Amino acid sequence: MPCKANIARRHHIRKQRHRVTNWAEYDTALRQRGSLTVWFTEEAIAVWRAQPRTTRGGQPHYSALAIMTALTLRAVFRLALRQTEDLIGSILQLLGLDLAVPDH
Repeated sequence: MPCKANIARRHHIRKQRHRVTNWAEYDTALRQRGSLTVWFTEEAIAVWRAQPRTTRGGQPHYSALAIMTALTLRAVFRLALRQTEDLIGSILQLLGLDLAVPDH
């Protein structure tokens, strides 16, 4: 019952009322919220594949740029690693790029 006991001292904020005057502009803005524009520069495509290692050890599969792109998209969309892998794969497929997708 702590909520009922302090109800007199609680500060109430009224709900704001927004009046839309230009419905066409408002509707366009709402549709653009769902728009996702992604592009890859020629430099990014050239650096996407990892350079071969000159020292002993296994060869890297993905460049630092590919890994950072995957982690950035993961943080922005709050995805798991497998979901991020599929998202990057679908973006590369839509763009028509034949690049390796960093796996989890």
